[in-house]
Amino acid sequence: MFQPRLTQLGMALAITVSATATQAADFPTRDIRVIVPWGAGGGTDGIVRKITNIAEESLPVSTYVENIEGGMSATGLLQLMKARPDGHTLGALTYDSVVTVPWQGMLPGYSLDQLKLVARITSEPDAVIVPDDSEYQTIQGLIDAAKSAPGEIRVGLQNMGSRTHLTLLQLQDEAGVEFKVIAYPGGAAPQKEALLNGEVDFVVTSLGDFAPLIEAGDARGLVEFSDQQNEAFPNVPPATEAGLELQMGSFIVLAVPARTPDEAVETLESAYKEAYESEAFQEWLPKVGVAPSWLGSEEVTQWAEETQETLFATMDELAEQGLLEK
Repeated sequence: MFQPRLTQLGMALAITVSATATQAADFPTRDIRVIVPWGAGGGTDGIVRKITNIAEESLPVSTYVENIEGGMSATGLLQLMKARPDGHTLGALTYDSVVTVPWQGMLPGYSLDQLKLVARITSEPDAVIVPDDSEYQTIQGLIDAAKSAPGEIRVGLQNMGSRTHLTLLQLQDEAGVEFKVIAYPGGAAPQKEALLNGEVDFVVTSLGDFAPLIEAGDARGLVEFSDQQNEAFPNVPPATEAGLELQMGSFIVLAVPARTPDEAVETLESAYKEAYESEAFQEWLPKVGVAPSWLGSEEVTQWAEETQETLFATMDELAEQGLLEK
């Protein structure tokens, strides 16, 4: 029997919606892929692998982490955006994914609206790190030296325009100094090599990134841009204790494609929260110098929007001053 085209379309839509609802109710039905948009062996990679391995115990399927480097996380973000929105592809967002990439327009069409945020699991302030044999014993000592020799003290950053670059610009502005900037794209590994072989006098990144070198006695932190003492590094004072107001750092947020069913998001959030609260994760995380910092899906979405608004305004102002290129 002939049916009007609209009726046929309506039936097709109903079948699609029904199938999607059934898939969401059965989620997960196959292995879950977790995209880390940075290289293997870095701080983000290690943390995501640790919590994912624990979360897998609460899921009826296996999980696997895939490193997709490039474009300050833009390459991995593109794959996350294009993934089937069924909850079986999850991605790890860091500062650059939330702030740098959208502000600089590095990935056309990308915004947080293209994703659903599942949870925030860590907060990791930036820090100033020097070789263990450095003449600088305190951040004030480094600032005083920079005032005596403007533009001569060398600092290693991961990328121009990145979070660490913004941290440095704000430090220079607050302290009234200028450093010689040398960029080392590709994460913390090139920074470590540059610091150890004497190419730079200090680096700006997280203490967690340099935890092995600090523990081995090859490097030490002068200050962490936070208002709280990092228990894993009791000899590194927070910025507020060192007389600085600057607070800046990264984080790890888990996300899925925007049209992922809420039921799948809830399942993932529950599994990762259980993993986050586990004794294994809570005891391990401070050992790598990172603070646990949970926000669920609803809370992290609001936090991310507010973070973007604040930092975009700061970056626009620095761009107007010619200190940052957009």
